[in-house]
Amino acid sequence: MDSRRTILMQKYETGRLLGQGNFAKVYYARNLKTNQAVAIKMIDKEKVMRVGLMEQIKREISVMRLVRHPYVVHLYEVMASKSKIYFVMEYAKGGELFNKVAKGRLKEEVARKYFHQLILAVDYCHSRGVYHRDLKPENLLLDEHENLKVSDFGLSALVESKRQDGLLHTTCGTPAYVAPEVIGRKGYDGAKADIWSCGVILFVLVAGYLPFHDTNLMEMYRKISRADYRCPSWFSFELKKLLARILDPDPNTRITIPKIKETSWYQKDCNTEGEDKKNKSVISDDSSGASTSSGSGSREGGMRESMSLPNLNAFDIISLSTGFDLSRLFEERESQREVRFTSRQPAPTIILKLEDLAARLRLRVKKKDNGLFKLAGTKEGRKGVVELDAEIFEVAPEFYLVEMKKTSGDTLEYKKMMKEDIRPALKDIVWAWQGDHHYQLEHEKPRENSHEEMPHQETNSVI
Repeated sequence: MDSRRTILMQKYETGRLLGQGNFAKVYYARNLKTNQAVAIKMIDKEKVMRVGLMEQIKREISVMRLVRHPYVVHLYEVMASKSKIYFVMEYAKGGELFNKVAKGRLKEEVARKYFHQLILAVDYCHSRGVYHRDLKPENLLLDEHENLKVSDFGLSALVESKRQDGLLHTTCGTPAYVAPEVIGRKGYDGAKADIWSCGVILFVLVAGYLPFHDTNLMEMYRKISRADYRCPSWFSFELKKLLARILDPDPNTRITIPKIKETSWYQKDCNTEGEDKKNKSVISDDSSGASTSSGSGSREGGMRESMSLPNLNAFDIISLSTGFDLSRLFEERESQREVRFTSRQPAPTIILKLEDLAARLRLRVKKKDNGLFKLAGTKEGRKGVVELDAEIFEVAPEFYLVEMKKTSGDTLEYKKMMKEDIRPALKDIVWAWQGDHHYQLEHEKPRENSHEEMPHQETNSVI
């Protein structure tokens, strides 16, 4: 075990080795400023590029940016040097769930807790158009409170990966946990394949061994394709019923996640509605910043008060750039809910312009911290009052990115307001709107950058 301690990017003190693979090593580390424990995945850039896996690294970054959930490992930032790419992630102190199962099978009530958390995490990923495709106990970590954390999205797929038939076609995953339709090579639904893997995991947690196992790989695949398994005697009747519906070799009749949540075994000793609300609350709190306080659209005591603007690190720049803008993939029902523009005007000027906009459109302003505030209309529309968040990010000195996103109200009314009122009113401070034909965030860096910005630029270019 490597016990050497080094300082990385003047931000993290790295410590012991937590694990390693063919192209990466994961180290325990500590944030020097906050003292927060993190895990840093160090990827060998040369090896990854040599075997052609850079696209997979890009996809993993994009996916982890999309899935912010209490039961998913959180990716804090991405950095890079000339030879390495660094993923700074949430540290799961409890290690792999696999290690707990290796010590012996779990009681059904314990397994139920982990299965609840797994289903909630996977359901959220699917709602964001993300399919994990390699769910197994080794990729399920535990924090210090014994809560589940889904990890390793290296084999995950996005909605855009589907072909014209609406299916995925890449055969991947761990053989013992993979769904029969994935093996069949005729295309598969990523969500249904993930549900199968969840069923195998549930079986393993309560049985202590795999439902499909054979030293001959082809024979194991035949067992999987026929759902040829036997439940041990200690399985309850309700659990056997649930597993039979999950481990259904026909994906068309396989149980869905909403139906799983309705089963008696899943609901036993569990307030699923309360748990869902709790998780939605955590997700909302994580994404919305500090609590909202009411205010007015007047200049007095307005948004020009001292606020600390968040900096965009390399990870944020990558995920917000044109090439990585994935929002169009997940907004079929309510398109264009968020827009972004860049500005070379100083932050006070941008804030003043937004105040003027609020006053002109008679919008109520609810101030928030760290450059994030909410604008709300005063008139009821078709779907209530139109509200939108505006957040200012400092990309570099004298170079800012502003994101405006609808949070409630009618989409058509919001789009009309954006086109007829907001965009014309902000033209004096806007350098470029994202989505316009000339807009490329990767090329919109200031001509003069401080030395501190260089790691961000290098990361953006290598990835």
